[in-house]
Amino acid sequence: METVADLHRAAVRPQDLTGYEMIRRLVAYPTVSRDSNLALIEWVQRYLEELGASTLLTFDDDRRKANLFATLAARDGNATRGGIVLSGHTDVVPVDGQPWDTEPFEATLVGDRLHGRGVADMKSFCAIGLALVPEFLRRGLARPLHFALSYDEEIGCIGVRRLIADVAARGIAPMGCIIGEPTGMQLVVANKGRKTWRCRVRGHEAHSSLTPQGVNAVQIGCDIVAWISGRAQAFRDAHRQDPAYDVPFTTLHVGVIRGGTAVNIVPRDCTFEFEMRHLPFDDPNAFFADLSHYAESLLPAMRAVDPSTYIEFDLLSEMPGFDSDHGNPMVDIGHACARSDLAHKVSFGTEAALFHAASMPAVICGPGHIEQAHQPNEWVSLEQLGRCEAFMQRLAQHLCIA
Repeated sequence: METVADLHRAAVRPQDLTGYEMIRRLVAYPTVSRDSNLALIEWVQRYLEELGASTLLTFDDDRRKANLFATLAARDGNATRGGIVLSGHTDVVPVDGQPWDTEPFEATLVGDRLHGRGVADMKSFCAIGLALVPEFLRRGLARPLHFALSYDEEIGCIGVRRLIADVAARGIAPMGCIIGEPTGMQLVVANKGRKTWRCRVRGHEAHSSLTPQGVNAVQIGCDIVAWISGRAQAFRDAHRQDPAYDVPFTTLHVGVIRGGTAVNIVPRDCTFEFEMRHLPFDDPNAFFADLSHYAESLLPAMRAVDPSTYIEFDLLSEMPGFDSDHGNPMVDIGHACARSDLAHKVSFGTEAALFHAASMPAVICGPGHIEQAHQPNEWVSLEQLGRCEAFMQRLAQHLCIA
């Protein structure tokens, strides 16, 4: 009889997957970052408490969102020392304006792919871990099993910081953490750091027939964007890179720009938002200092027309990079559970650095691929879900008595 551990070698059917219905349940909660995640968190809390877990909620300031930290104690009663955290974020990105062929908040099987917002990023990992709790309990936990479900990861890893602080304050000290971001079930031991900023340009309005009497905020904003683009090319062409990353160089990206009111008005205002995803040896603060110096060089010409003009920057979010290939006990466990000796590095950000800095060594491994995340018709293959379940069952060998 075929075991779940062998499912990735053959075609996987929904009925082969313990976590299939749990995935469908979690996807049905529309936990877009701008909205509350409480309905999902409260359901998971009830589910785990009915299985004997102790739970801790940490809320945002408005109490519209919450993190959940849940612990299933070892058979000897130990609930604080050692054990492993299965970590995932509950928020998803919006679907507004995307051309979906299925209902985004309904996990829909299309061939051998499960479609729905969050199936890859990253509710499937969370659901599979939750669905296998009865199996972990049946086999008997020799070490605690923890779940960490966070809010607002997608907008800067905001919620998990409170969760980690509360866990540390209560004296809970797991041996490590597995973060289930979509890695194709490959073990990941490093991700780039990330910083995001907003630039605000204030110009001076004028009739478009009198452009020398105005200060064109959009044009100045575009000059700064072009400077950023030049630096992006310099990073791309730099000799110092890390080929272990999927994108081996530091990247810069302008994602949002707004400005102007009409084509016959010299625009007064322009704002744009941009990010840097940096390798460990590229300093985002040095980049920003150079950018600020360039922006300052534009001010004299602007203020010769109107002294009240300005260029200002706001830091929107900051996430440190993560690199943990050496001296991390979770790497050996990750290799064993993934059945691979390879360790990878990725360009997308995760909560790993925050757990790692809080003395919870982390690795990243989850079903699906980042290429499908944030896309219309986001999907994960049944094969990937089978591999994730096999990973979890091997993890039981490290946590369970039987």
